[in-house]
Amino acid sequence: MSTLVILGAQWGDEGKGKITDYLAETAEVVVRFQGGNNAGHTVEVGDKQYKLHLIPSGVINSNKLNIIGNGVVLDPKAFFDEVEYLRNFGLDVNEKNLLVSDRANVIMPYHKTLDLLKEKARGKNDIGTTGKGIGPAYTDKVERCGIRVCDLLHPESFRAKLMQNMEEKNRYIVQVLGGEPLDGEAIYAEYLAYGERLRPYVKDTSVVIYEQIKNKKKVLFEGAQGMLLDIDYGTYPFVTSSNTTAGGVASGSGIGPNMIEKAIGVTKAYTTRVGKGPFPTELENEVGDWIREKGFEYGTTTGRSRRCGWLDLVIVKTAMRVSGLTSLVLTKIDTLAGLEKIKVCVGYKLNGEVIDYVPASLEDLALCEPLYEEFDGWDDSVQEATSYEEMHPNARTYIERIEELVGIKVSIISVGPKRSQTFKKDSL
Repeated sequence: MSTLVILGAQWGDEGKGKITDYLAETAEVVVRFQGGNNAGHTVEVGDKQYKLHLIPSGVINSNKLNIIGNGVVLDPKAFFDEVEYLRNFGLDVNEKNLLVSDRANVIMPYHKTLDLLKEKARGKNDIGTTGKGIGPAYTDKVERCGIRVCDLLHPESFRAKLMQNMEEKNRYIVQVLGGEPLDGEAIYAEYLAYGERLRPYVKDTSVVIYEQIKNKKKVLFEGAQGMLLDIDYGTYPFVTSSNTTAGGVASGSGIGPNMIEKAIGVTKAYTTRVGKGPFPTELENEVGDWIREKGFEYGTTTGRSRRCGWLDLVIVKTAMRVSGLTSLVLTKIDTLAGLEKIKVCVGYKLNGEVIDYVPASLEDLALCEPLYEEFDGWDDSVQEATSYEEMHPNARTYIERIEELVGIKVSIISVGPKRSQTFKKDSL
């Protein structure tokens, strides 16, 4: 058995897509187990840059089986748009190398409408949703009125479920949110057609993944977003609507937790987040602006600028504990090149007490005072490194101290955006 989970150890945007692509060279199956097309993964191979949102990053590698698991919420239009986008790059994407779970819930047009109208109604208390219908789709899943991929393949029962939903959703859209009603018949026709287009891709992917593992295939599970966007352990309510931690892998892909061998957490050499909420190490100064511009910290999905700050190891240690991380991946260490001094948060001071975990209350997190260690910086030569030994000594000191403070090894280091600017430091 050879299974590995790739997770974000911060607020997302850590470079998981690139690392999935890098590790997929030796993997045989790549699985997405949560989230939807609100995720944004950028992969650079040679002179080409691929921007993915829904399809697993392993699709960039040839001869890999890519699976969208039951824990994902699927927008059929976004799915086929992304398939076409990849084919325009010359990639052979078809039902032989890309499968969709029959149990995945479908994002319907009313989910997107509700998402946008509810966010508008929140006014200054908005939570920064992408407006892609992710939250409302997960709400319907939990409320047990969701429409699943398998429903699209059964016209009569699909129609009955849809029309029942349309009556309730339109009432809420019009009477509560002040929006315009949606045409149920038009939605039925459109999504029935999507069902037929999806049919060749649809499988009981739980069975497929189980058989692949039993046949000793190398299976890579790709997470979207990051630990602090987890619905339970993130900075609630400024979170996504699914479990982004290792605990979501089993339920989101349909395998037992005993089949998960290793989990690696991806973290930048600094910290970023998008949207509202406390950010203890945020740099609201020229250094933060410098990091944003040098690291091109703008969202792949939304284009929104990211807030930037020093590396927060309290967050990373929390991710390690919650997800049982066995090693770390450190990305974008090249972005910090050129700074004379670099800081790392090693703990929080809260009400006179030093803590090393992220508190549940946003009020408490806002009161947390970061405690720092300071390091000498390094130059742009790190971008040329092809091994750990070739890295600037100050960068190596920085990495080794991270390992000491978190308690696990850094297994992979990224020194630039390209696949070639990645190397292993320690065995996974």
